[in-house]
Amino acid sequence: MRPTLPRLIAITALAALPGLAMAQPKPGEGGPPAPDGTINNTNERLGDTSILMGSVQIPASVDACGTDPGHARLVCLADLLKGSVSEENLENLQLDYSVGEAKNWSNLPAGAFPARPGVFLGEFSVEERGIVKAILQEAASQTDNEGYDELEQTLNADDYIGSISTDYGVGYASFNSKFAFLGTPAETGTWQLYYGGHHLALTHTYTNGVLAGATPSFRGVEPFPRFNMNGRENAPLMQEREAFAALLRSLSDEQAEAATLEGTYRDILAGPQADDAIPEAQEGLSVAELSADQQALLLAAVETYVGDISAAEAARYMARYTAELPDTVLGFTGTTEVKDEDDYVRIHGPSLWLEFSVQSNKSTGESGNHPHSVWRDINDDYGGNSE
Repeated sequence: MRPTLPRLIAITALAALPGLAMAQPKPGEGGPPAPDGTINNTNERLGDTSILMGSVQIPASVDACGTDPGHARLVCLADLLKGSVSEENLENLQLDYSVGEAKNWSNLPAGAFPARPGVFLGEFSVEERGIVKAILQEAASQTDNEGYDELEQTLNADDYIGSISTDYGVGYASFNSKFAFLGTPAETGTWQLYYGGHHLALTHTYTNGVLAGATPSFRGVEPFPRFNMNGRENAPLMQEREAFAALLRSLSDEQAEAATLEGTYRDILAGPQADDAIPEAQEGLSVAELSADQQALLLAAVETYVGDISAAEAARYMARYTAELPDTVLGFTGTTEVKDEDDYVRIHGPSLWLEFSVQSNKSTGESGNHPHSVWRDINDDYGGNSE
């Protein structure tokens, strides 16, 4: 039985995580904490409680930022949050901009990757979390099972895992996702809206008031495909899986053979700390060989990722990827249902890189599989910045 007394979770060694393996960085470079636990003070700050983000109300104070969507409202909301938090939280919330810091995202739970910057959601007051919610809803789509709703369901997944897991030091709780501003939100200059936790990374980079990049954008979930938690049924990433499966099922035998990749893919390639993993050479079936209906199915799969961001910005990305279809390829391995272990699908264009990979469960201890997926833009990752 899990302890019921309030406590902070002490970080355990990464090796204690069943099924997880990663290169061991030096202390201070991410990954497991240094022996003295100094990385972001994560070992002292982790919580094990649910923040019930779905029940958090957006406070009346956000009315001062108006209702017109866009970057100006986002900056206003950011200023509102910064003016509300404690000095200690402000120090962790407002950070200098650097691509190096922006790269500190991961699919791992909080205790296994303490290098994430920012304030834990559970460290904000309830009213401050309401402002954070308004910021995330402004930046992301509010379509069911996309954007902000998908983010909220991923938080519920961590609460689910935390309710059954005995890995107390890992940090499975919605308390432990982090939120930060890298660079000062303003109408000029470069800044990034950073949100990261177990199985989710949102990285929106703005330059002079314009979204310069919405990637890397990582999505994963365990348990999968559906689970009940925090008063609702949750099924994040089901729409992605179903869209990819519909596309692969449409392939003729000849097309499927041409799209089949060599080897077995047990995870995505271009995941966290793998920014240079996208191969230069394309492999698979040219999208130009697909019928108009099949191309529509492919674009529908792409839109389950691009549609996570605001509608106006999503339209810009979709227009680019649609124009690039003749130079885009589709590849997969495993089954066309995209639900069995080692099933894998990717779309690789001049700008677009999408991956969806199915692997065995790691965190719940339950039989079954769960997905990892990533959307990257080869030109716009981290806003096109290199430092």
